Amino acid sequence: MGWITQSRRRQIATKGRQMVLSRAGGTASITLMAYAPPAQSAQITNDMAQAPFVAQVMADALSGYGMPAQDDRVQDGPKTYTLTDAQPVYDGPTVCGWTLIAAGGETHDNASSLL
Repeated sequence: MGWITQSRRRQIATKGRQMVLSRAGGTASITLMAYAPPAQSAQITNDMAQAPFVAQVMADALSGYGMPAQDDRVQDGPKTYTLTDAQPVYDGPTVCGWTLIAAGGETHDNASSLL
């Protein structure tokens, strides 16, 4: 295991949180640990982040899921994002992780439906 893989694994383990990645058609989903850095102050206007949602995941976390694809869904807590791109991260010749780039951020809050 190279240093890129080790540092990536350490960052996701210490700063990451559980997210759910699912296929656009709902045929498969997987719960995984991912790290999504917070939006920078320059990317926030009118109290809303204007940058895409970016999450870092390990390649072995996707072993039962396969390669992430455009239009897959990423659920981070109450928000759901749609994948626009997924870039592999290499440690030498080996894919050690993925950078998931997504847009959206629709909130699915069911609390209001209880009223």
